Amino acid sequence: MNEAVAALRPPEPDWSTITAEELIAYRDAENRFRASAAARVMTGQPDPGAVIDWREVALPGRDLPVRVHRPAAGAGAALPLVLHVHGGGFVGTAVQCDWVTSHLAARLPAVVVSVEHRLLAPGTPLTDAADDGWDVLRHVVGHAARWGVDPARTAVFGESCGALICALATLRARETGLGLRAQVLVNPATDVTGSMLDHPSVAEHGQGPALSAPHLRFFRRLAVPPGTDARALSPLYADDLSGLPPALVVLPTHDPIADHGRRYTERLLAAGTVARLTEHPGARHGFLSLPGLERQAAAARTEILEFLRAALAG
Repeated sequence: MNEAVAALRPPEPDWSTITAEELIAYRDAENRFRASAAARVMTGQPDPGAVIDWREVALPGRDLPVRVHRPAAGAGAALPLVLHVHGGGFVGTAVQCDWVTSHLAARLPAVVVSVEHRLLAPGTPLTDAADDGWDVLRHVVGHAARWGVDPARTAVFGESCGALICALATLRARETGLGLRAQVLVNPATDVTGSMLDHPSVAEHGQGPALSAPHLRFFRRLAVPPGTDARALSPLYADDLSGLPPALVVLPTHDPIADHGRRYTERLLAAGTVARLTEHPGARHGFLSLPGLERQAAAARTEILEFLRAALAG
C-alpha cells in the first residue's frame, strides 16, 4: 500500500478495549475508505463490461441496500443469479468486491446481487447478518421476473464472514426446497463456537496483518452474544451436510482460518456433497478483494468464473 493510500485509512483500534461508539466510528471511516476511488489501488477496478447500481430490497421490518451488477450488453433472456455476500463481519461493504463481482456479471454473464447486510455490532449479532443474506436470496428468487433472473440457475458466493452467511443459506435452502446450483466459499469462517481459535492455522498465522487472533476474538464476541447457540451458526458442526449444491472452497494458505475451510470441505465430501478445495500458497486472508496487493487474486477469480459458468449453464 502506498503512503497516499495509507494516509486515507483510519488507524486500527485496540480490539480488546474498543467501545461500541469507537467501533461505529471506526467502521464508518474504514467503509468510506473501502468505497473510495483511492482504495481502487488495492481493491481493483470494476469490469467495464458491467453496469453497477444500488437498489433497495423491501424485507420484513427493514429495507436493505444491495449492489447489483449486470452485463452492460443487454440480454434478452433471463440471466443466472449469483447472490454475493462480502466479508468483514463488523466492517465491510459490497463496493470492496466490485473487481470480482462485476467481472462475473460481465463474463458469465449473470446478475450478481451483493448484499449490504447488517454488520456485527452490539445489538446486531451474526443471526441478523445471516437473515439478511437468506432473506435477500429468497426475495430475488421469489421475484425473479422483476430482477431479470432465471431462478433455476442460482448460486451463492461469499467471502470470509460472507462465506459463512452463504454456507448457512445453503442449509436453509435445502430445508425449504429452494434450488441452488452451486456455492463458492472464499476463505470461509465456518466455526464460531468456543473452538474457533483452536485450529492449527490460527496458531500458525494468527499474527498476520490481514486477520489476527485479536480480530477473531472480537468477531466472535460480537457474532455470538451470551445465550446464542454457536453450533447453529457454525456450518462446520451442522448435523447433515448432504444434499447441498456443489461447492468450490478457495483458501489462502497464510490465513488464520484456513483450517475452517479445509475441515468444512472434508465434512462436505464425507457427506457426499461434491466439493473442490483450492489453496493459494502464500496468499493472505481477504486476498480475492485485494488484487492490487495479492497477485493470486486473478487466478482465483478465473477459477470461480469457470466453476460458476459450468454450474449455471443452461
